[in-house]
Amino acid sequence: LQWLRNPGPQHEKRTLFGDMVCFLFITPLATISGWLCLRGAVDHLHFSSRLEAVGLIALTVALFTIYLFWTLVSFRYHCRLYNEWRRTNQRVILLIPKSASLPSNQQSLLGLQSLKRNSKETIV
Repeated sequence: LQWLRNPGPQHEKRTLFGDMVCFLFITPLATISGWLCLRGAVDHLHFSSRLEAVGLIALTVALFTIYLFWTLVSFRYHCRLYNEWRRTNQRVILLIPKSASLPSNQQSLLGLQSLKRNSKETIV
């Protein structure tokens, strides 16, 4: 969710939402189409031409192959974008508690060392 709230590139977010909408529309359509093709293939096997049944089975296989290919490529693309975002947007800040045993000048030196690493930090 932090990635979605990040004011980064809007193109990546639009692509994610577009793919989600396509996935929500294409999944039921592919399922219904595949079921209808297989149902037609069974009917053709029992009542008429085997050639038409083989054609419908081939159509079903092609349909699901294209659907799975699109789903896997889209999922892999978004996972790669997320991993790249996670790798480049790390922010780590080490908070050292003040201790009575360390003199104040050593505490300030430790604080300066943690501040020198100010690129891409998260408070831990």
